[in-house]
Amino acid sequence: MMEKFTLGVEEEYMVIDPVTRELKSHDQKIVELASKAYGDQVKAEMHQAVVEVGTNICKNVDEAAAEIRNLRRHVAEVAARLDLQIGASGTHPFSDWNTQLITPNPRYDAIVNEMQEAARSNLIFGLHVHVGIKDKDMAIHIMNTVRYFLPHVYALSANSPFWEGRNTGFKSFRTKVFDKFPRTGIPDQFESWDAFKNYVNLLIRTNCIDNAKKIWWDVRVHPFFDTIEFRICDVPMLVEETIAITAIFQALVVKLYRLRTQNMSFILYSRALINENKWRASRYGLDGKMIDFGVQQEKDTRALIVELLDFVDDVVDDLGSRKAIEYVHTILKEGTGADRQLKIFSETGSLVNVVDYITHQTLEGV
Repeated sequence: MMEKFTLGVEEEYMVIDPVTRELKSHDQKIVELASKAYGDQVKAEMHQAVVEVGTNICKNVDEAAAEIRNLRRHVAEVAARLDLQIGASGTHPFSDWNTQLITPNPRYDAIVNEMQEAARSNLIFGLHVHVGIKDKDMAIHIMNTVRYFLPHVYALSANSPFWEGRNTGFKSFRTKVFDKFPRTGIPDQFESWDAFKNYVNLLIRTNCIDNAKKIWWDVRVHPFFDTIEFRICDVPMLVEETIAITAIFQALVVKLYRLRTQNMSFILYSRALINENKWRASRYGLDGKMIDFGVQQEKDTRALIVELLDFVDDVVDDLGSRKAIEYVHTILKEGTGADRQLKIFSETGSLVNVVDYITHQTLEGV
């Protein structure tokens, strides 16, 4: 059964000038060169200072891990040949989006024309994880249910404390930037795949969107692939963090699938309640408290993440992902990318040093 729950992982990287440590528009030269070996697994993004990579469809976490390592290494090597670097952080610590070029492309031109400054300032870097599932009604059920756990996993990924040279006070400021877009954040729940399609068709008919890919929720049943796509996370600095988060999302999908097929379910909570936990995860990362809605009490975020690991524990060995998921305990102990960025800044007072730390850590273990 486990081969059903395939994986696809996408990461967005900063392109950095090694002299100034600023973001650098690379005129898609990295994409052009890297795609000779990896085809469309290396893609341009709306801003020219971004490179996106994506794995093939992977049977398990180990396959996804190997591909992400190879992609990070290859893109970094290509960048180095062009006297550039790559870095994995949800935001650049001090570059100004105003100075960054937009990639010439009719699709991006249309987005900028519609969204204006919300699009031009959207210079952020995320992790997207796809988990394969063919049954669309089952996928909608899992999307409804898994929303509760999104803030927990988001807290583990927090990796964007700085924005335009300022310490924002947030562990993840990336989502605050993205919130300016429509159709983002935690989605509402839908009764069925038909109900979701009716929603999409209404938006298309009324010229809100031209296709369902312009729904940018934190989790969505993908409109064109047979996957559930998790979009809430900052791109993690370390490849082991990406792999652990990928493993958690896969395990959650499988656990909720099993419950449903056994006529059991997890309680559905409203978007308004889940947003309270998302706010806390964004502001405090692992160091705050979130609400356990079952007992209607605050609990330490770290404790709730341990409870999440317990919740999925009975599917982890079947998926072969125990080693990947156990890295979560390292994150809980040593902190997130945001915690480490803030530590470097506290010790050195230099955002240049923070960028150097990010570029070094991005290639750690690859």
